[in-house]
Amino acid sequence: MSIVVRDVREHELDSVLALNNAAGPAILPLDATRLRHFFDHAEYFRVAERDGTLAGFLIGMGSGSQHDSSNFRWFRERHPEFFYIDRIVVASRRRGGGVGRAFYADAQSYAEARYPHMACEVFLDGTNDPVLLFHGSFGFREVGQHVMEETGVRAAMLMKPLCSYTWVHETYGDALPNVPWLTRPRTPVAHVAPRATGTCP
Repeated sequence: MSIVVRDVREHELDSVLALNNAAGPAILPLDATRLRHFFDHAEYFRVAERDGTLAGFLIGMGSGSQHDSSNFRWFRERHPEFFYIDRIVVASRRRGGGVGRAFYADAQSYAEARYPHMACEVFLDGTNDPVLLFHGSFGFREVGQHVMEETGVRAAMLMKPLCSYTWVHETYGDALPNVPWLTRPRTPVAHVAPRATGTCP
């Protein structure tokens, strides 16, 4: 059956928490309070549904967020405007079935109308080559490395230029058309002048 990507619902937070904490060392654990904070403040918090059950989730936010992650701060100290993917989790039984690509396509569709870049990180624990390959095949490139002060884990810091942003921004500014796939941000976003950190064809 098809994959449906949609906004998370409040009653699903317990299921999202269980998915996150069963994901293994590639994803930092969460508690209910932290997850609730994401629900209340994250600009983008969506789940994937397949065969009537949750197959995963993705949480993201813009560079104007007050997010307290050291990885997010690393990007913000170096790049003025970007959409940051804090975490993406796919249920183990659904991995390899296209859920991750569906999420990234949906997140990019959202982000490219608002930000010139997407940013994320991948932990460098010696077993994440498939994850790095996945991101590389989706257009992400390493722009540095960072040791997280919270955990001591080293992460590859990845960015991807969103080539449609300049045209959308110059054509529509902040007045995007009112169409379903251009869902408005869940919280206000601060916009600053973009600065290129990658190239587009």
